[in-house]
Amino acid sequence: MKLSNMFKKTSRRGYISLGEGKAGRVTPEVPEGLLKKCNVCKSAILTEDVKNGYYICPKCQNYFRVHAMHRIEMVADAGTFEEWDRGLTSGNPLHYKGYEEKVEALQKKTGLDEAVVTGKAKIGRFMMASMGKVVGEKITRAVEKATSERLPIIIFACSGGARMQEGIHSLMQMAKTSAALKRHHDAGCLYVSVLTDPTTGGVTASFAMLGDIILAEPGALIGFAGPRVIEQTIGQKLPKGFQRAEFLLEHGFVDQIVERPRLRETLSEIVAMHKTE
Repeated sequence: MKLSNMFKKTSRRGYISLGEGKAGRVTPEVPEGLLKKCNVCKSAILTEDVKNGYYICPKCQNYFRVHAMHRIEMVADAGTFEEWDRGLTSGNPLHYKGYEEKVEALQKKTGLDEAVVTGKAKIGRFMMASMGKVVGEKITRAVEKATSERLPIIIFACSGGARMQEGIHSLMQMAKTSAALKRHHDAGCLYVSVLTDPTTGGVTASFAMLGDIILAEPGALIGFAGPRVIEQTIGQKLPKGFQRAEFLLEHGFVDQIVERPRLRETLSEIVAMHKTE
């Protein structure tokens, strides 16, 4: 591609009228997708730099949220991931208005069938987003399969909690996933939970906090109800950094905070130390 073609111009000659007797040069437009704006420091960053840098802002070290498949690429050995239970869908059990259209739009946008990807690789399982009955079912199936094959299981949690559009169908997944993990634990198998930003609601109240080892990414929001809800309920100001990964580590809820570039190495070491015959 020629350098001259990298920017679109809004005027053929590169000038635009600013009023009688005045002219100004047109500011070139940046091609869509070339730059990404950091939601913390507001800097404009090259998207390619973000992708190559573990989806971390090079200016302020803010952690961007990561698509499930990119997460797998960062952690699993290349070419070893085998996806499980692709194609499961929940329908619309409560006949919630607009729910099916919303799900269909998100499927097209993300390229995923549901808010969870499960599977087998040299090093793990990966689950993200709001929990409906399919998310709970896929997690349960993954845990049960890992139990039967005596495999460790790694869950990456990134969720707003249980999905209100599925009501009790969603809430019951808390008990179902927890029961499956108890059987996995009783079989002597390892479960590593990795908490990312955000991990909240019913996901926090179930499988996310049941790991034999619980890791977290720096600065991740982790909790059941959000800080604003808690402050409104108790009528008190919460401590600085409340519900962030560092606060939870200090208070014993998390075993270790691991920077994203070190995550693959850390998980590999943990799995190797707990290897079963």
